[in-house]
Amino acid sequence: LGKTYPWAFVPGCPGTANQETNMNFEQARFNMVEQQIRPWEVLDSRVLSLLESIHREDFVPVRYRKLAFADIAVPLDCDQVMMRPKIEARVLQALALDPDETVLEIGTGSGFMTACLAGLAKRVVSVEIFPELNEQATVKLKDKNINNVELFVGDAMRGWQPEQAHDVVVVTGSVASVPEQFLGWVNPGGRLFVVTGDSPAMEACLMKRLDVTDWSGESLFETDLPRLVNADQPAEFEF
Repeated sequence: LGKTYPWAFVPGCPGTANQETNMNFEQARFNMVEQQIRPWEVLDSRVLSLLESIHREDFVPVRYRKLAFADIAVPLDCDQVMMRPKIEARVLQALALDPDETVLEIGTGSGFMTACLAGLAKRVVSVEIFPELNEQATVKLKDKNINNVELFVGDAMRGWQPEQAHDVVVVTGSVASVPEQFLGWVNPGGRLFVVTGDSPAMEACLMKRLDVTDWSGESLFETDLPRLVNADQPAEFEF
């Protein structure tokens, strides 16, 4: 991931633990689903149920908990951000994960997306370049008794490699163009979610590996996502 969007910070917005008693998180979660996610054409019942059951506020830094359900990229440590809730939901719906599939997530971040993927798939491997975020996500996932995940610290752009290819690869930061190594981490018949292009108009794509060499691609929506660390000049790939 890359730099934080300035508008993600709301000066003066309360977020301390002793103020949280004034907020109804269940109502806020319901409003997020009904006012942000459903209107963005996310109607998959499995995804909606998942977003209603996993407490997003528990994955947000304490000082920003009241922003957990807002339509913004919530700031994280290490100058990173969470994706906006409706983007997370659209990604989960587009992936159409089967319960027997394995997922590789590039960029663990808060661990919330990791938890969501784990709720839909058989197993999730997630790599994070910042040890601090990796440690925080490890604690949060353990607290939620989410055990079908394996977290690593590493730089997917510079040397880190998964032990095997996966059915689905999810990249949580943008890239200028698709790095060649990411393609090799997808099993034949599998999918790759990636956001490519340059700010402010990037393209979220779902790429499907048809066989060893051939791919198809579907444009899902336009967005603007911070860069994956060290992803400024990847090898180009076109489909």
